[in-house]
Amino acid sequence: MHQLSFPLALSFAPGGESRQAALVRQLKAAILTGQLAPGDRLPASRALAAALGIARNTVLLAYQRLQAEGFIAGDRRGTRVAALPLADARRPAPAPVAGMLASRAGQLPRRSGDALLPFAPGVPDLNAFPWPAWRRQLQHAWGEVSARQLVHAPAGGEPALRAAIARFLRLRRGVDCSPEQVFVVAGGALALDACARLLADPGATAWLENPGYPAARSAFIAAGLKVVAVPVDRDGMAADAERWQVQPPRLIFLTPAHQYPLGAVLSLERRLDLLQRAAPGQCWIIEDDYDSEFDHARPGQRPLPALQGLVADAPVIYIGTFSKLLYPGLRVAYMVVPRWAVRHFGEALEALYRAGQAVEQRALARFFDSGRLLRHLRAMGPVYRRRQDALRAELERRFDASAILGGQAGLHLCLRLPAELPDKAVVERAAAHGVVARALSDYAIDAGDGAHNGLLLGYGMADEAHIPALFHQLAAAF
Repeated sequence: MHQLSFPLALSFAPGGESRQAALVRQLKAAILTGQLAPGDRLPASRALAAALGIARNTVLLAYQRLQAEGFIAGDRRGTRVAALPLADARRPAPAPVAGMLASRAGQLPRRSGDALLPFAPGVPDLNAFPWPAWRRQLQHAWGEVSARQLVHAPAGGEPALRAAIARFLRLRRGVDCSPEQVFVVAGGALALDACARLLADPGATAWLENPGYPAARSAFIAAGLKVVAVPVDRDGMAADAERWQVQPPRLIFLTPAHQYPLGAVLSLERRLDLLQRAAPGQCWIIEDDYDSEFDHARPGQRPLPALQGLVADAPVIYIGTFSKLLYPGLRVAYMVVPRWAVRHFGEALEALYRAGQAVEQRALARFFDSGRLLRHLRAMGPVYRRRQDALRAELERRFDASAILGGQAGLHLCLRLPAELPDKAVVERAAAHGVVARALSDYAIDAGDGAHNGLLLGYGMADEAHIPALFHQLAAAF
């Protein structure tokens, strides 16, 4: 038999662990690692309590718990270690953690960088958000809370918010929808996951823009879809007739309003061609209206309306979020589905996910109805345009204007870098200088060929007065 050896004082895990819990944990560890073998005798409760300087009741309660869980057993001679049901349970072999995950997990794009540092893309000016007005709407919504709101939100979302979103999209984006077609979900990532799981079976082909949105790639890979990279040029996704024949898609993911990350706007000709080729029952188009809230069209220009509203009842799922208009941590997104798919899609969505955030949804509906949300949208448009102009001016002092992409909408510019400036190395050096940029190659599905070497530079959180000094810090990384 082994001789039990304990320190004079118990070691405690972080978080205020009790003496009893610490003793149980350490005795379990001794048994599972083989320090104590089946049949070994434990000290009498009085002797162990004296050795550890704790109350005897603490030892008795610890022994009772271990006995109840099957680790120890009592007999007329005292307390002994029980024989565990599995011979190898005492010495579990360390498992390779990576090997315990599905192979798809290793294919998912990784995220990095501090979203609040200058030039991080995709972040609005959180300091300019009307927090007092939003706080009041939250307080009103909490004042209306009943047991129903604390269980689950209504399937599809709060009716008032669905109606407000439908009005907003009809007026701002030309989306042809009724409130019943709007489904509110907990964030854009969940919307993409729902599309990947509900609209295609594992092994189906999904077209993605290349370079493109990493979250869409993650959702499609996790759903077991075959991802096909479709190149992007100045007019958006460039899918020729041969690709339609050789690799016909079940899903097509697009960011037509402001292609992420290059900033191209999908031309009207290509929009109509996609809608004509995407036959109902064979292909779905997922339109992520990324960055459409802040349009920077110059005088005389008008932004193209949403793809969803161009052809009636087309097989288009329209996705939007409130991450830029409000703040990313709200995690509220919406999907607009065709009228003919509402019932089946809604039933499947409800079976797959439980709806939540009822209080926040009610507050957001009030925020719409008060007009405060649209006033904030109108106020921030000129602010972001000035910031883009300031960043573009700094970039043009160092790079050719043709290397600067995007800018017709959204909160970032894309900069093509020459081959002698590898984007990942620049990003690493920029972080050392206190600024954040994203490597364009991280957004490419086939990044090894060096075709996508550049930076994504966000200006949402950078005041135009500070941009020259901040860019000077970034330039030190070139």
